[in-house]
Amino acid sequence: MATTPTQTYASENSILTLPFGKDDDFTELAEYCERLVETLIDCHNPAERLAVCSRLSTMLALLQPKLSEPVPPHLISGFIVDDVPVPIPAFEPEAELLCSYSLALSQLLASRTFQPEMEQPLNGLLFELVSYFSDELRMPRFVRKESGVIPI
Repeated sequence: MATTPTQTYASENSILTLPFGKDDDFTELAEYCERLVETLIDCHNPAERLAVCSRLSTMLALLQPKLSEPVPPHLISGFIVDDVPVPIPAFEPEAELLCSYSLALSQLLASRTFQPEMEQPLNGLLFELVSYFSDELRMPRFVRKESGVIPI
């Protein structure tokens, strides 16, 4: 009796089947990217790794042009806090540069044009970059004071 192989990594609850598009805001796309690298870091199936990297590349390409746009009005209240947050780590490249790094790394991982022993360090680097990038994009940008809301 013949059996049909199943691809469990693309279940309906999978990040690989999550709908996304050009109308998603930068915070949603950043969160999706973070979820993809979290999936990638624990993935050992070559076909799944390729699918995750390809999806991440697509998502980063959608996210990149949004970084030079103003924060949409419906998101501004989510970036306002009453107190200045704890300082962020010293690693502070601009968002566009972080996105370029992440996009290049995800495309490199998807193309598999490197030595096999480089895969794990590259996955780790991509995980750290995208996680930091995602956190930075979601950080508050304004603080509420008695004199009004001011940029941080």
